[in-house]
Amino acid sequence: MLARKRRFGDGVTFGHMKVAIGKVIGGKVVLEGEPLAEGSVVTVVAREDDETFEVSPEEERALLAAIAQAERGEVISWEELRERLRRFG
Repeated sequence: MLARKRRFGDGVTFGHMKVAIGKVIGGKVVLEGEPLAEGSVVTVVAREDDETFEVSPEEERALLAAIAQAERGEVISWEELRERLRRFG
């Protein structure tokens, strides 16, 4: 599925990502909802109960917009992401 591009403040163009929520069970991440395609390459960001991070209001708006896009299913394929990353070296 191809997605529209969005340009953020520093001039870097990001496509859309698919966001999945899950839990570690028996050492493996078990996703809620629709499964990802077999062979999907993922990055896992784990939340720690005692860790926080701060973002500027602009960064928060960008993150919330990106999450909303992912929730609407506006994502790109792994192949498209790989090609975009390849272009940026």
